[in-house]
Amino acid sequence: MLKAMEGKGHVALGSIIYVRYYDHVLFRSADPGLFQPAVRETVGWLIKENDAAVWILWDRSMEPLPHERVPASESGLVILKSDILEMRKIA
Repeated sequence: MLKAMEGKGHVALGSIIYVRYYDHVLFRSADPGLFQPAVRETVGWLIKENDAAVWILWDRSMEPLPHERVPASESGLVILKSDILEMRKIA
């Protein structure tokens, strides 16, 4: 279980969670010393978790559109637990 969630009980898959995390930053033709990981945040459904990462789904179709593959189109993030600053259950 993620340190930010310790002592708060198990978070069931499908729960809506808030995550604040470090994101990688791509630099190009610039002084690399000017860049550092960005702090970002997201809200979504927890769909998978293992010792290394969490999978957050933040956009999904209610019903498949005619051009979408089955299952319905989904968008989300895989975030390494080592990059998570805060994670908490919302609903």
